[in-house]
Amino acid sequence: MSGSHAILAAEEDAFPEGEGAPFGDREDVATQREGDERRGAERLAPERLADLAQEALEPEEEQQFFLPRHARGMAISLLVALGLAFAVSARMPAWPVGLATLVSAGLFAAYPWFAAIERRSETERAMRIGLLVIAVIVPMGCGGYALGSALATGLAWQWAVATLVCINAASAVLFSGRIASLFTAKLASWAGFVAMAAPALVTYAALLGAGLTLALIARVEWRAAERRRSLREARERVAARAEDILRSFEESGQGWFWETDRRGLITYISPKAAHVLARDPDALRGSPLRALIATGAQTAEAERALAFHLSARSAFQDLELRAAASGEERWWALTGRPVYDSYKNFCGFRGHGTDLTEQRRSEQQVSRLALYDSLTGLANRVQMSQALEQILAAPAKRERTCAVLMLDLDRFKQVNDTLGHPAGDALLRQVAQRLERVIGADGRCGRLGGDEFEVIIPGNRSRDKLDAIARDIIAVLSQPYNIEGQTVVIGASVGIACAPEDGASSDVLIRNVDLALYAAKDAGRGVARFYEPGLHAAAEERAELEQDLRDAIARGELQLHYQPVVFAASETIVGFEALMRWDHPRRGPLSPARFIPIAEDAGLIDRLGQWALQTACAEMSRWPDNIRCSVNVSALQFSNPELPTIVASALAHNGIDPSRLELEITESVFVSDTPGTEATFRALKQLGVRLALDDFGTGYSSLGYLRKAPFDRIKIDRSFVSGATEQGSRNGAIIAAINSLAEVLHMDTTAEGVETHDELELVRLLGCSHVQGHIYFAPMPADQATALVCGDLAARASGPQSARPPRHVLLRRVVVGHKGERHQATLRNLSEGGAMIEGLWSLGEGSVVRVEFTPTQTVTGQVRWSRENRVGIEFHTPLRAREDGTFTLPRAREG
Repeated sequence: MSGSHAILAAEEDAFPEGEGAPFGDREDVATQREGDERRGAERLAPERLADLAQEALEPEEEQQFFLPRHARGMAISLLVALGLAFAVSARMPAWPVGLATLVSAGLFAAYPWFAAIERRSETERAMRIGLLVIAVIVPMGCGGYALGSALATGLAWQWAVATLVCINAASAVLFSGRIASLFTAKLASWAGFVAMAAPALVTYAALLGAGLTLALIARVEWRAAERRRSLREARERVAARAEDILRSFEESGQGWFWETDRRGLITYISPKAAHVLARDPDALRGSPLRALIATGAQTAEAERALAFHLSARSAFQDLELRAAASGEERWWALTGRPVYDSYKNFCGFRGHGTDLTEQRRSEQQVSRLALYDSLTGLANRVQMSQALEQILAAPAKRERTCAVLMLDLDRFKQVNDTLGHPAGDALLRQVAQRLERVIGADGRCGRLGGDEFEVIIPGNRSRDKLDAIARDIIAVLSQPYNIEGQTVVIGASVGIACAPEDGASSDVLIRNVDLALYAAKDAGRGVARFYEPGLHAAAEERAELEQDLRDAIARGELQLHYQPVVFAASETIVGFEALMRWDHPRRGPLSPARFIPIAEDAGLIDRLGQWALQTACAEMSRWPDNIRCSVNVSALQFSNPELPTIVASALAHNGIDPSRLELEITESVFVSDTPGTEATFRALKQLGVRLALDDFGTGYSSLGYLRKAPFDRIKIDRSFVSGATEQGSRNGAIIAAINSLAEVLHMDTTAEGVETHDELELVRLLGCSHVQGHIYFAPMPADQATALVCGDLAARASGPQSARPPRHVLLRRVVVGHKGERHQATLRNLSEGGAMIEGLWSLGEGSVVRVEFTPTQTVTGQVRWSRENRVGIEFHTPLRAREDGTFTLPRAREG
C-alpha cells in the first residue's frame, strides 16, 4: 500500500463514514456541510480548521477547573431575577438582604480574577476548594438567602420558586460540564432559600439528604463525564495525528488532496497542487475538477475515464493526467472515491493526487540510457544497430545504400593507465564532440563501448569522398587534447565498409568493417582502410599468428639479435641494440613490425619486454665492461609502475653495471604527461641506467620531451637518413638541427639505418656521434655478437656508394639525340629517374640529351657521369612505374 493510501485509510478508520473530517462531532459536521452548501460549498483552509480545532478543545480543558473565566451574565441574571422578585413583593428589602444581593452579584462579576488565581500552575487543591466556597457557595447561597427573605416578607411562593429555578438554570449554563461546581451551586442556592423560607429541623434534614443525594449523583456523573472526556481525548489525539500526517504528507511534496461537492466543484485543494498550477487555492474553489487537467492526445483516454467515474459516482485510482500547468510539463496520478453522509446522500468526491513528473523523467532517462551512451551522449550500440538495420531494410533498393565507419582510438589505453579512468572519460567526451563536428549532418555517430566509435553515413558516397571523411576524422582526433591541465595526444584508425556491396545485412556489414579496422591497425595505425574480400584470410592469419606467438613464447622460440653501434669518429664498436627476432616454423623469419603489434593488442608485450631485458642483461654479462646494450621499452611497459623494479632485478641478477644498460623509449610514452611518467624517469635515472629517445622527430612536441625527460642519447630515425643525400632533400638540414640541439643538451646522437657510403659521409659531416646500420653490420645472433666484441672492435664500412631507385636490366636499342646529332646506342638498365646507356663516346658530364625509345616515345635528361662508352643519364621528368614493374614512357609531342 502506498503512503497516500495508508494515510487515507488511517483517516477513514479514525472517522467512519458519516462522521466527517477530524474536527467536531457528527452533528457539527452535518451542520457545517449544510452551511457550506448554502455558501456555495466553500471549504475552510487547513489553517482555519486548526484554529477551530483549538477552540473546540478549550471547553474540555476548562472543565478541569471549578470556575469559568467569565460570569458577567450570571451576575446580571441574578440582579434582574431578584430585582423583579422585590418589585413583585412591593416591599423594599432589608439591608442584609440587599447586601447579600450585591455580594452575590459582585462575586460573579469578579470571576475573571478568581479564574486567573485558580489557573496558576502553583495553585494547590486547598486554594481551589477555598475559591469554590467563595466564588460558588457564597454567591449562590446569598442569592437563595435574598429570595427566601423576599418570600418571608410577602413574595408569593410560586414567584419565589420560579425565580429560584431560573437562577439555578442560569448557573447550570454557567457551570456546564463542571459537575462539582454545578451541584454545589444548586445545593447552596436551595440551602439559602429554605433557611429563610422554612427554618426547621426537618428542612435542614431534607437539605442534608438532598446534599448527600446530589453528591452521589455528582460522583456517578463525574465518572461518566471522565469516561466521555477520555473518549473525546482519544478521538482528538487520533484526529490530531491524522491531521499532522496529512499535513506532513502534503508538505513533503509526495502528494496532495482534493475534494469536490455533489456538483463536481472543487471545495478543497492542497496549496502544493495549486502552486504547481500557479493559482491561488481560494481561486480554484468552485471550479470543476477538470480545470486541473490539461487536455491533449496523450491523456484523452484518461480524461474520458475520469469523466465516466465522476458521472457514475464510482471510485477510481491512479489515473495519469497532465496538469494544467504553464511552462514545464507536469504529470499527476489522481485517485478518488465518492463520499456519502450518514443518510447515504451523495456529498461529492474526495481523493488525492501524486506527482508523476520525476517518475516520468526517470523512465525517459532509463529509455535514453537504453539507446544512448551515458558518458558521451552519442547513440549506443543498440541504437546504432537499429539505425543500420532500418537503412538496410528500406523498401527501395536505392535507400539501402550506406557506409559504415568503425573507429578505434590509438594509445587510449595508455591515457587510462597513466591519468586514470576519470581522465579517460573526459577524453572520450572530447573525442565524441570532435567526431560530431566532423560528421555534422552527413551521418550519425555512436559509441560502441570502450574507445570504439561508429559512424553511419546514409546514401551512396564515392570511395574518394569516404576516404576524405575518414582522413578528416583522423586529422581532427589526432590533435592534442587538454585533460585536467595535461596535454594528451592520441590517434585514430578507421575501417570502412559499404552496403550493399560489402554486406546486405547488419551482421555481415559489421563483421566486414571490423576486418577493415584491423587492416588499418596492421597498416601502422592512424590510417583508413576499406574492406576487401581478402581481409577474411588476413584476419584468420592474424588470429593464427597470435596463437603461434603465444606458443612460441611458451616454448622459448623467440631470439634476440644484436646490431652493433659504431662510434663515428674512430669507427669502433661501443655497443649493441637488442632486436627481437622470430623464426616461425612454417612462415620463416618474421619482421618485428609484423608480430610486435599483435603482441601489444594481445597483451603479451609486457611479458616479451621483460624476457628481452633479462636475456640482454644475461648476454651483456659475457661482454667486455666497456660495451653497452640498448633494449627497447614499449609505451605499455613504461606505463607499468613496476618497471624500475624489473630493471633493477635484471641488473642485479646478472651483475651488470647500470650504466651499461640503455633503455630506448619512443615518444609515444609522452601521450599523457603525468606525474607517474616523471616518477618513472626519476626512478630509472636513480638506478643509473641510460635513456635514449628512439625515433626522434616522428611524434609530437619532441622538444618538450627533451626539456622534461633526462635522456642521454637521441636516435635519429632512419626516415630522416634515407634520402638525405638526394638533391633538394631537407632531411640533411633536419639532421644538422638535431645534432646541434643534442650538442647543446650534452647528449649523444645515433643515426639509424645508414646503408650507403654517401649517407655515412653525410651523417658524419653533420655531427652524428654514433652510426648504426647495414653500412657496418646487420643484426646478428648472440654468439656472433660475443665473438665480435672479443676482437679488436674495429668497424669497416661496406656497402653501395649511394642509394638509388631499383633498376631493371635491359638490352634494347635506342637513339640518343645531342645538339642535332643522332647516335645509335644500347640501353643497359632503366629506373624511374634515369638510365645507363652504352655506345656513346663523345658525351661529357652535364650534356643534355634526348632519348628516343620509339619514334613516338621520348624522354630528355642530363648526363651525370661518363666512363668510356657508358654514360649515366638522369631524366628531367621521372617515369611512372606500373604495378608489374614496367614503366610508362612519355609520348613525343607532335610537330
